[in-house]
Amino acid sequence: MLIASGPSTRSLLSVFEEDAGTLTDYTNQLLQAMQRVYGAQNEMCLATQQLSKQLLAYEKQNFALGKGDEEVISTLHYFSKVVDELNVLHTELAKQLADTMVLPIIQFREKDLTEVSTLKDLFGLASNEHDLSMAKYSRLPKKKENEKVKTDVVKEVAAARRKQHLSSLQYYCALNALQYRKRVAMMEPMIGFAHGQINFFKKGAEMFSQNMNSFLSSVADMVQSIQVELEAEAEKMRVSQQDLLSVDESVYAPDSDVAAPQINRNLIQKAGYLNLRSKTGLVTTTWERLYFFTQGGNLMCQPRGAVAGGLIQDLDNCSVMAVDCEDRRYCFQITTPNGKSGIILQAESRKENEEWICAINNISRQIYLTDNPEAVAIKLNQTALQAVTPITSFGKKQESSCPSQNLRNLELENDKIAPKAAVHVLDADELIAPGTPIQFDIVLPATEFLDQNRGSRYGPGEAVSGETEQRCLADSLLQQMFVVRFLGSMAVRTDTSREVIYEAMRQVLAARAIHNIFRTTESHLMVTSRTLRLIDPQTQVTRANFELTSVMQFAAHQENKRLVGFVVRTPESTGGEALSTYVFESNSEGEKICYAISLGKEIIEVQKDPEALAQLMLSIPLTNDGKYVLLNEQADDSDGSPSENRGAESEA
Repeated sequence: MLIASGPSTRSLLSVFEEDAGTLTDYTNQLLQAMQRVYGAQNEMCLATQQLSKQLLAYEKQNFALGKGDEEVISTLHYFSKVVDELNVLHTELAKQLADTMVLPIIQFREKDLTEVSTLKDLFGLASNEHDLSMAKYSRLPKKKENEKVKTDVVKEVAAARRKQHLSSLQYYCALNALQYRKRVAMMEPMIGFAHGQINFFKKGAEMFSQNMNSFLSSVADMVQSIQVELEAEAEKMRVSQQDLLSVDESVYAPDSDVAAPQINRNLIQKAGYLNLRSKTGLVTTTWERLYFFTQGGNLMCQPRGAVAGGLIQDLDNCSVMAVDCEDRRYCFQITTPNGKSGIILQAESRKENEEWICAINNISRQIYLTDNPEAVAIKLNQTALQAVTPITSFGKKQESSCPSQNLRNLELENDKIAPKAAVHVLDADELIAPGTPIQFDIVLPATEFLDQNRGSRYGPGEAVSGETEQRCLADSLLQQMFVVRFLGSMAVRTDTSREVIYEAMRQVLAARAIHNIFRTTESHLMVTSRTLRLIDPQTQVTRANFELTSVMQFAAHQENKRLVGFVVRTPESTGGEALSTYVFESNSEGEKICYAISLGKEIIEVQKDPEALAQLMLSIPLTNDGKYVLLNEQADDSDGSPSENRGAESEA
């Protein structure tokens, strides 16, 4: 039975329509055959009538040799009488065939099949009107002064959907009923044909008619039962139509719950209609409304008329975010793992937009490969929600033992920088004030930007002051490059414990997950013996600059080794000092960055004593080409780019 609307229903509808078309062709052929039988029967009437006349006309022929024809003539008269009686029977049979065989099949063709064809045309017109209204609705701008236009368009969409729904219901009912009526239409004419033949041969085929009575009775009972089923099904469909007509028209309006939509953020699969943005020229674009669905880690699209869907985008490790596009609402963009912009799609409501973003985000994490993906998605989203909820106590996990002596030296150095006065487990509120805003990008004041980039490069022949020369010489002792992505920063209350870094990491990652912020910008983090510099890899412009003496705490995440953060103390215009924690994701292990910072701070401490500085530099192993190796291993970043491999060594 046909219900609702969607690719599966349209595919099933195409089967029904194909069946109706086949039935129409067969009915026309069957009608031609029956009309031929009826025509033959009429021809039989005319033939018997002519035969009777010809038999009587024998007497009037005046044969030259007509003697002895009296018996023949009387016999022919008798035959003529018999043929006349047969002609009456043939006439009655022809009339019965016309009423019980030809007429029902004509009525079935003209009524039922024509009704299905008419409803199909009405359904197509209603669907086209709905598509036009949806296209107009999709082009609505976001400006508030167009609320009246928006209201009119929403009403138009609702009316078009209602019209399409009603026409589809009527069309589906007709197709469903056709499956029953065709069986009746095929058997009814043959019953009439059989009855006519039996009545025709009743005088001489009494035995034959008795043999057919039981069969025809059973066929008549079967037809009656089919008729009863048809009436019951028609009554059920009438009740369904009444229930649907009693529903409030607001359910047909798109984005009806825009104020407070019920969003399911735990989806691992999603399906529905979206508008796909396609470029048709250098500056021109088109939007096409298509049916999209997810299948495993793939985004599929099934155009109208297609038997199955095709692959549009591999969602594994992709990122998705809401975007503003051509003054359209509810748009989002899928970005490939290599950072290239992917496809831009538009949902019809805020609820659909956010659910698509959440579903694609869950799929990109490859949750669907787990044994219980629904439970994993629920757990991850609950963890994200709890992550931004203030907690009353902060339990620190047991740290694993360091893999090398260098890491133990790193911990000792960090303890020197921020010694603990007493063993005290700080609460989350003592580390970070509740409601502290999170900054997801580094934006520097103009004066600070100029100070950072002034004198950062020297051309041939430019004069360099003695202080600058000494500063460059100090920086040359350690120049460590790492490929990082800035995740966020926030103000903190203390710099006496690493726990403030772990808490800031937790809140930054949770805020990104909840607000669907997944895009990050790649930068180069340069660690020298004086500063930490964040450099744009494209323009080589310094985006941020931190003196190592202002870095009070630094640590890598205890579980995700690629996360690293540090606490910076900066002066304020009011005369006080502010504490901020910066969180990064590195292509290499965060412990390498921490070790480089620790080494830089050691150089600052001992650079006043040349002997101590020489002893420190001799304690660091060298490669064959005279470069320092951090953590006794060469960094092996995930993508192996030259800039990342440089991050494993320091130039001597």
